[in-house]
Amino acid sequence: MAIMKTGEELLKTKSGDKWGKIGLKKRSGVLVPLFSIYSKDTIGIGELDDIKLMADWCVKTGNSIIQLLPLNKLGATFCPYDSISSFALEPLYMSLKHFGGSSKGPLAKEIKALVKAFPPGAKFADYSIKEEKIRLLRKVFNEEDPEGTPEFKRFKQDNSYWLEDFGLFAALKSYYKNSAWFEWEDGHRLRDPEALELFRKSHSREISFRIWMQWHLYRQFKEVKEYVASKGVFLKGDLPILVSRDSADVWAHPEFFKLDLASGAPPDMYTSRGQRWGMPPNNWEEIVKDGYKYIKEKLKYSGNFYDILRVDHVVGLFRIWSIPYNEPAENQGLNGHFDPPEESKWGPQGSKILSVMLESTDMLLCAEDLGTIPKICTDTIRKLGIPGNEVQRWVKDWEKRHDFLMPQEYRGLSVAMLSTHDTTSWAAWWENEAGTVDEPLFVKKCLERGIDYKTVKKELFDGARSRHNRLRWRDDVSTTDIFLWRLGKKKEEVMDFVEMYLNSFHEKESLWALFGISGPMREKADKEIIACALKYTLSSEAIFCIETIFDWLSLDGILKDDPYAYRINTPGTTGPGNWSLVVPASLEDLLESGVCPDIKKLTRSARPL
Repeated sequence: MAIMKTGEELLKTKSGDKWGKIGLKKRSGVLVPLFSIYSKDTIGIGELDDIKLMADWCVKTGNSIIQLLPLNKLGATFCPYDSISSFALEPLYMSLKHFGGSSKGPLAKEIKALVKAFPPGAKFADYSIKEEKIRLLRKVFNEEDPEGTPEFKRFKQDNSYWLEDFGLFAALKSYYKNSAWFEWEDGHRLRDPEALELFRKSHSREISFRIWMQWHLYRQFKEVKEYVASKGVFLKGDLPILVSRDSADVWAHPEFFKLDLASGAPPDMYTSRGQRWGMPPNNWEEIVKDGYKYIKEKLKYSGNFYDILRVDHVVGLFRIWSIPYNEPAENQGLNGHFDPPEESKWGPQGSKILSVMLESTDMLLCAEDLGTIPKICTDTIRKLGIPGNEVQRWVKDWEKRHDFLMPQEYRGLSVAMLSTHDTTSWAAWWENEAGTVDEPLFVKKCLERGIDYKTVKKELFDGARSRHNRLRWRDDVSTTDIFLWRLGKKKEEVMDFVEMYLNSFHEKESLWALFGISGPMREKADKEIIACALKYTLSSEAIFCIETIFDWLSLDGILKDDPYAYRINTPGTTGPGNWSLVVPASLEDLLESGVCPDIKKLTRSARPL
């Protein structure tokens, strides 16, 4: 069920010139958060230079795309999708060895002490290394006079749209001991020109330091891109369409955001109360008035580092779930609305924004089109030549067959994958979630219909195989009639329950049959099952197949814990387990791992276009 029958058709879309650059070739790759990897030279947390070793690993495994999570300046929760700048990079990822960190360099002693205090390879990344790195960088800066450097001046000129505002914002944030900008004194909060000028003069050195760090991050990342390209590997970045309320963007351009609202997602089969992310929705009317310059400048800067760019939550460009800012937090996304509310406006708005983006960059755009997506969104990205996402556990015929699609039925214009950064690993899904329904959602539906949940739970679900808020169907719940009888309701009263049942009952058995594995179905995700799952997406019609580093490594014995432990993020939660998971092996060890030939065998067997 390939979307584009011929390469010629794809080259005629608005993405045609980008495809000409990337090539109409089936490719596989790896999604790897930078904080999840480390090398023998890493200080505390993954660094930009570590991407070079990741490129070497790609060459060894037959992959040609490295997909990174956003590397923008992080906020208090360290969530890369809630950054405090859409432009500035995170100094945490700076490689200190570029500043004389060799055995004879001026920072050698202090770097050695940092390595001892923050050894790489812990189970979770320790973000407290950040302030220590910045302390050392400040020492280097104090010995320099970057303002007299032509390259530094050029960097400032080329990025004048955002850089001065960011430097001022970062210095003010330090002055106010990291409090949010909307808690600052009125002169600084409301950007009074006189108050800001006085601050610039009295804190010019601090502002220059913040800009200087961005310059070095730019230089290091550019060097990384050149190395990766020399290996025949493409870098894929990630563009969030939203930014933190407490960000330089919102402070500098409050007119571009609807500050009386918080963005999120409506309730669905996985989140019974919806989601509240908190970032303010974009005010597209004001962004349009400014000629989309805010969007164009984001793409311009990202284009320095990436060949391909994933547009996060692309449906939010068409319409976004918006929740009153003062809505109680416990309601999450329950009481929101789509903005714009008129469905007739969704298509024109999304199509125009994406068209402007394509006209403003040389990068190939990909779209994260997961969740409840209106047809106008998928139709638009297809027409523009932008690949969407196909996550294996969700790629189904939900209405008729109630079964997984075959590999040849995947969208050709898509990126296939087993998992995302917001899901469990595929092995964890197989062992804990396949053949289940979301318990909070089921409880909510029972309460709404006056159904005694505790009784129904015993009747319908296998307690021994239900875990992590997922309810596993009993094997003897074999027909819709029995299911309805046990609920004690008429069919028309519980059609949503019927749909849940039809789309999840015996998922494992169904996929087992599609994999073609002999013998009785096994509950544990062993190497054979995982290899079949990887081959399933690799052999699909999708032009790209990008798996998380944790799914790739599930082929080997490197990941020794319960698969449920290998989750990058759990949406709707905050805590030390989010955005901090580290691969339990160095990049040097991964390069020598026996899993490399196994992966290469799979990538070489991928279905050609």
